[in-house]
Amino acid sequence: MTQAAVVTGGGSGLGREMALALAAAGFEVIITGRTEAKLEETAAMAAGRVVPAVVDVANGAAVRGFFGELERVDVLVNNAGTGAPAAAVQDVSEEDWRRVVDTNLTGSFLCAQAAFALMLRQDPKGGRIINNGSISAHVPRPLGIAYTASKHAISGLTKGLELEGRAHGITACQIDIGNAATQMTARMEQGVLQADGSVAAEPTFDPKVVADFVVRIAQLPTSVAVPTLTVMAAGMPYVGRG
Repeated sequence: MTQAAVVTGGGSGLGREMALALAAAGFEVIITGRTEAKLEETAAMAAGRVVPAVVDVANGAAVRGFFGELERVDVLVNNAGTGAPAAAVQDVSEEDWRRVVDTNLTGSFLCAQAAFALMLRQDPKGGRIINNGSISAHVPRPLGIAYTASKHAISGLTKGLELEGRAHGITACQIDIGNAATQMTARMEQGVLQADGSVAAEPTFDPKVVADFVVRIAQLPTSVAVPTLTVMAAGMPYVGRG
């Protein structure tokens, strides 16, 4: 039986690479996002093996409606995410805080909740939920408190899903990614603020590497759990950051 995968934020960047890699590996893939044109671009690159669906993950009704139309989901990749302009704690707007948390955390929860419910009732039941965390789930970047807090919360979400899914053949994984080369990380090679106040360029790496890991995890039997995985550019200031 062909396995079905849903990738959120599949219109660009890491989500696009993940969706294309899963499709190439034989999965039936549905990608979600807010911008139809970008989703269609990804679908066109997959030669019909990826189906686009416009869904705002922060909208609970939209998420429940989307998953309610699916017959099965074997793999959910919670990839949709956003950041906020760099700002000191006292200058972060409530609007920016809520936008980041609504997308990164609440959106991941809503999709996981709907996918979890479907995994419970499908036959055979079970599945895998892969959450896109971040190096920021462990150590913060300066002036990024909203993003950091949202990614720390993803760790709790992943552990909670793994625990509750244990009896049902549902596993959860968090992939913490450091500086995959996408539009969001293009500034890293130009120089970004460091914890000591200096500005330094940081290395990046090919996002296809992350996509390959996602495929490998997705192909594992649900009797195998991969609670966490860190994939990062060699030489980036991670261990000593913060």
